[in-house]
Amino acid sequence: MYKSTYHIFFSNLANPLRIKIISCLKEKARSVSELSQKIEEEQSKVSHALASLKSCNIVEAEQKGKQRIYSLNKKTILPILKLIDNHAQTFCGSKCVSCEICV
Repeated sequence: MYKSTYHIFFSNLANPLRIKIISCLKEKARSVSELSQKIEEEQSKVSHALASLKSCNIVEAEQKGKQRIYSLNKKTILPILKLIDNHAQTFCGSKCVSCEICV
């Protein structure tokens, strides 16, 4: 089955676990163990989800000692998320519920 670039990109954004990770990384950069603890998910699942996000350059990883610290791609993903937030506030009104996982 052919998967378009759009399909691959939006599949990453449509996955509930990946959205939790993105929401947490929107707040600040974190390690796999920090993400796992924060979203109360198994570390292996978080690592697998991060690998998928990294393959599309949605997240970036920086090695700090023995840990990898993950952050959102500031050049493209953060502006896209801001655009989505703006769209939701402007056009979705009460139909959209903001889910702040990492507050």
